[in-house]
Amino acid sequence: MASPTPVYYKQNRLKQLHAFCHAAQTGSISEAAERIFLSQPTVSLQIQALERELETVLFERRGPKIRLTPEGAALLKLAQPLVEGMDKLHETFAAQQGLLEGGELNIAAGESTILYVIPEPLKRFTSRYPGIRIKLHNVTGGRDGLTRLREDEADFAIGSMLEVPDDIIYKPLITYSPALITPLGHPLAGKEKVTLKDISPYGLILPPPGFTTWRMVDLVFRQHELTFRTGLQAGGWEVIKKYVELGLGISIVTDVCLTGEERLVKFPLDDYFPKRSYGMVLRRGKYLSPQAKRFIESMESYYAEQRKVETDLV
Repeated sequence: MASPTPVYYKQNRLKQLHAFCHAAQTGSISEAAERIFLSQPTVSLQIQALERELETVLFERRGPKIRLTPEGAALLKLAQPLVEGMDKLHETFAAQQGLLEGGELNIAAGESTILYVIPEPLKRFTSRYPGIRIKLHNVTGGRDGLTRLREDEADFAIGSMLEVPDDIIYKPLITYSPALITPLGHPLAGKEKVTLKDISPYGLILPPPGFTTWRMVDLVFRQHELTFRTGLQAGGWEVIKKYVELGLGISIVTDVCLTGEERLVKFPLDDYFPKRSYGMVLRRGKYLSPQAKRFIESMESYYAEQRKVETDLV
């Protein structure tokens, strides 16, 4: 019969896994040491001890930066939920006792999401849990949000996704329609209906090519064997709407950003573009704190109520 593993050995293993996970997240031994308040040599020794125990190499070391080996990536997938759970043990225990009075929540989202999708659910959540500190990380594009999520700088992200990577879970909450917006005096403004062919000659104001909107516009025009011209690149719906109002071009936006108070002409484009969803973006296998779970539940509850209201009105 095998002898039980000594308690001190288990404690050392937890410390080793803790150092390993933070080194993997930061890609640097020194940054991991700063994050968990240990010396750089201590973190290095803990990772080396873990490698000896598992008889494998967990990191490729290239100067000051490190990169996971395939074996390291496999271990991270197993160990990260455990380490995150230990880091959040106090908060999880308090939540199970019915207490959720403190803690911190980091949310990654783009400008349009922060302005138009989050405010009402956030207002409801902060009213119910005033002691929870919330940090909104304003990201520039979906890739930036995924990077924050993968590096554990955010508990989750909120936004729109066209393609969902294997390590990501996307839960749509609400959909919005695409629309063309033009200045009041634009040649297209007097039309009853606008086609893609009508839009093609005019300069569009669009976010940069890496953004979801630009990729969707490019895809739809190519599907219809048409070209489009980008007259101006600008990030953020508020900037784009302002520039359209000033007569600097026309744009294709998601009507999540249209309040009805803009001095613009709007044309629906549902015949050409699919509806665009916004929702929760989670890293597969990530430990979610009680605060994160409650906020996600709050978002889902709020938008379920909104959909019910819309259905009842119809």
